[in-house]
Amino acid sequence: MIDIKVPTVGESISEVTLLKWNKKDGDYVERDEVIAELESEKATFEVNAEQAGVLKTSAKEGDTLKIGDVLASIDDNAAKPASNGKPAATEQKTEAKPKEEKIEKKVETKTTAPVTSVPNDIKATPVASAIIADKKVDPKTVSPSGYQGKIMKEDVLAALANPGKKAFNGSELFSRNVRAEKMSNLRKTISRRLVEAKNTTAMLTTFNEVDMSAIMEIRTKYKDKFKEIHGVGLGFMSFFAKACAVALAEWPSVNAYIDGDQLLYHDYADISIAVSTPRGLTVPVIRNVESLGMADVEKKVIELATKARDSKLTTEELTGGTFTITNGGVFGSLMSTPIINIPQSAILGMHKIQERPMAINGQVVIRPMMYLALSYDHRIVDGRESVSFLVRVKELLEKPEQLLIGKDPVKTLLEL
Repeated sequence: MIDIKVPTVGESISEVTLLKWNKKDGDYVERDEVIAELESEKATFEVNAEQAGVLKTSAKEGDTLKIGDVLASIDDNAAKPASNGKPAATEQKTEAKPKEEKIEKKVETKTTAPVTSVPNDIKATPVASAIIADKKVDPKTVSPSGYQGKIMKEDVLAALANPGKKAFNGSELFSRNVRAEKMSNLRKTISRRLVEAKNTTAMLTTFNEVDMSAIMEIRTKYKDKFKEIHGVGLGFMSFFAKACAVALAEWPSVNAYIDGDQLLYHDYADISIAVSTPRGLTVPVIRNVESLGMADVEKKVIELATKARDSKLTTEELTGGTFTITNGGVFGSLMSTPIINIPQSAILGMHKIQERPMAINGQVVIRPMMYLALSYDHRIVDGRESVSFLVRVKELLEKPEQLLIGKDPVKTLLEL
């Protein structure tokens, strides 16, 4: 019998939460097979079977465990279950397949036609789909009551009987239900760090706006060629990350930490990118942005965002950033005051791109504009530095050719 203990996942982490069992109690598991997922205050990680054998679980999903606690045990002396009789059954099934397929095809011709009116991401029974298509019901107004959020016939009829009235989460109309859910370790950490940031920093926010015309024109002109050569799309984040890296080199206090009675200045830009996941906000880090190309940044953004959503980020990928960028614009935010990601001294907030009338050379023209917000720790960053930093980012985004050498090409030519 081998005990599987909660592994050490970081110097400051003393407990974790058991998110889910990938294998059930009594299942036979192979060596190195993933048996469970644990969540610390910083990330989610998997636990693998150290030997093959029969699994005996010692904890339940949702339990809080200390580092070193026994999570499960494996009976490595247990024999692997035999699959007697299964091949024959499989052969019988394979012989019957052609008939079954014919039957399925006949059924499909009758039931799939009305389903085409229901979006692919909406799950509904055939009868419910038919009613939705016939009555032109918006699936979003229907509260699903079926397994895993499937819309049932009764749900559609209830929506038709109560037009414009929608209950929360499949509950009844005029419900007074209150649901209690245990706060995850990740959410506890987010809460603690945000309150700590508000209480321990002299936080202030300065605003500006940027004309996104030049970047949007570059993306329209080169996006296909960029993807063909680099295998990744040309997004906005690479422009912002590179612009911030240039500006951070020019205004080093925005890229600094307070450490006791010292200021730690960083001669590199490790930029944290805020990523929203189903379990909460995570902030993975892109290392040495100043040394990366545009395609390198885009590839790293996709890699980290995918890992974050799949809960595959490591502790190393979540620590050590010197500056943070957060994009509330993807959710429709027009303006906000982001909270500093301590111990960093500043965070840049991107927002929604919106066409607005602008006065340019005495003429009113429509331009795609974005508000920028820089929240900073006034203990480290003075007003002049924060405003100048944001103005520099704005300049680099409106004239992205400056990202190549960090200066205005004409001024460089004239040695000004």
